[in-house]
Amino acid sequence: MASRKGVLWDMDGVLADTGEAHYQAWVEVLSALGIDFSREFFRGTFGMNNRGVLTSLLGEDITTQFLAETSHRKEEEFRRLVHGRVKPLPGVLDWLSILRGEGFQMGIASSAPPANIDALIDELEIRPYFDVLVSGVDMPGKPDPALFLEVARRIDVPPTRCVVVEDAIAGVEAAKRAGMSCIAVTTTNPEEVLRAADVVVCRLDALPATAFDHLLDERES
Repeated sequence: MASRKGVLWDMDGVLADTGEAHYQAWVEVLSALGIDFSREFFRGTFGMNNRGVLTSLLGEDITTQFLAETSHRKEEEFRRLVHGRVKPLPGVLDWLSILRGEGFQMGIASSAPPANIDALIDELEIRPYFDVLVSGVDMPGKPDPALFLEVARRIDVPPTRCVVVEDAIAGVEAAKRAGMSCIAVTTTNPEEVLRAADVVVCRLDALPATAFDHLLDERES
C-alpha cells in the first residue's frame, strides 16, 4: 500500500470553470424566495456544500425541508446552465492522461451532489480516468477533511501519498487537515488566499512535468 499514490480532484473550478453557472443558479433560486446572494458571499463560500452555503447565509435554524428543496432547485438550475456549455480547463486532459499512465489512483472529491458529478464528468467525457467519484453532499462540508479521507480510503492510498487539486479556500484547508499535499489553481480565488497549498498555479498546464511525484517525494525525504 505504501507504494501506491493518488490524486484527489475537486471538480468545480478545477476540472472546469463552473463558477458563474453556480452563482447564477443560486441567484435564480434565492431571488425567487426574496433572499439576496452577492458575488462576494459566493466567493467566500465556493467549495462548500449546499448545507454550508445556506447555513452561512441564513443561520443554523433552517429546516431540513427548506435545505432539501432549495438545494434540489439550485442543482437542477445548475445542470441546465452547464449542459453543452462546459469544457475542461487548460491542462486537465493532459494531466489526467499522464497521471493514469504513471499509475496514480484517481478520484473525484466534490461537495456537489452525485447528479452534478455525473453530469459534469460525462459532459467533459473523462469518466474512464477515475477509480471513484465521491460526493460530499451527506458529509461534513469542507474545510472538514472527511471527504478527502473517504476518497483516499476508497482508492486504498494513505493520505500522505495523496495529492489534492483544489481551487477553493475551504478545499485547501480540508486537504491540509487530511494530511495531504495540495496543488491549488487560481480559477476562483487569487493566489494570496491559497498560500496554504504546497503549490499554487494559475492553470494546470503551468505545472512542471514532475509536480505530483515531487510533492510525494518531499513527504518522504
